[in-house]
Amino acid sequence: MHPLIKFNFCPVCGSMQFRENNVKSKRCGHCGFTYYANPSSATAAFIVRDGCLLVARRGKEPARGTLDLPGGFVDMDETVEEGMMREVAEETGLRVKALSYLFSIPNLYDYSGMTIHTLDMFFRVEVEPGQEPVAADDAAELMWVPLGEVRPELFGLNSISKAVERFLK
Repeated sequence: MHPLIKFNFCPVCGSMQFRENNVKSKRCGHCGFTYYANPSSATAAFIVRDGCLLVARRGKEPARGTLDLPGGFVDMDETVEEGMMREVAEETGLRVKALSYLFSIPNLYDYSGMTIHTLDMFFRVEVEPGQEPVAADDAAELMWVPLGEVRPELFGLNSISKAVERFLK
């Protein structure tokens, strides 16, 4: 299925001549505008303390009730690092002391009846000492899970599950 299948009208001129141009774009036959479906940037944090990984339980769809890592979408006019720090603060209340980029994994994220292509970027995150996490925003619950007991198959989003498996190796 084409990533822009639900977009039937040109966003510039409103023409119904907005048709597939290639596997990731649509082009307007009336005004010539071409729109590319590029991935949205998203982040996820590996926060480890005393041999335990900070894990969230998803409070919202998709995959509500499954395990997740703190993180989320990067806002416009925000760097990936700023987005990572903001998401950690929003979901856990923790202040980031340092972060280091690990790797990325492409993902498909079902939202409001659409499949959103994302590029999920994973960071090892160190938080300021003496803080306790408090679940907020998208996180229904937070828990510290011993690294030896973390099970990637319990994470509801495909990219997160793959990342957790890769991180544990």
